[in-house]
Amino acid sequence: MGFKPTKQGMFTPAAGFTFGGGAPSGPTGIKIEHRVGIKAPAEVIWEIMADIPGWESWNPVYPKAAGELRIGSRLDLTVAIPGEAHRQITPVVLDWVPNDQIHWKLSMMGGLITSIRYLEIEILGDENCIFSNGELFQGLLSPLVSSKRQAIRQGFTALGEAMQVKAEAAWQARQP
Repeated sequence: MGFKPTKQGMFTPAAGFTFGGGAPSGPTGIKIEHRVGIKAPAEVIWEIMADIPGWESWNPVYPKAAGELRIGSRLDLTVAIPGEAHRQITPVVLDWVPNDQIHWKLSMMGGLITSIRYLEIEILGDENCIFSNGELFQGLLSPLVSSKRQAIRQGFTALGEAMQVKAEAAWQARQP
């Protein structure tokens, strides 16, 4: 005997679980992102990204930062979102790849909201990249983030623009 789909629910590898004929369940949430072009090689952007204690000198979203890039390690960050009180967070590093990305996870409100934060470099050419920074909020209470979406986006925009200025200046300083 095989599995017989019913109206109540079924699973297929392509669609995931469906219940009552509804849409597939799976990753949902609120995504907030900013992307900016940077005239510098990925290596220059990466040096700035990977120097977490150095964020304090240029990063408007994380004015205090400590920690090291190791999968499973905790970062100690102060978050400064426009219009919000600064707050301390200790996310866990999920993944990092030199000249490519840093991802971390944060659990809030007893796990009712989780977020995956990312800083990513997309290489367009030898001296041209796109820097993306964003966050995916998931969990039962993730809709509460919607009320802060504009302020978070402003913070991410400020971070992206600050990275652009710092990376382009660092690259220019290396030119003969």
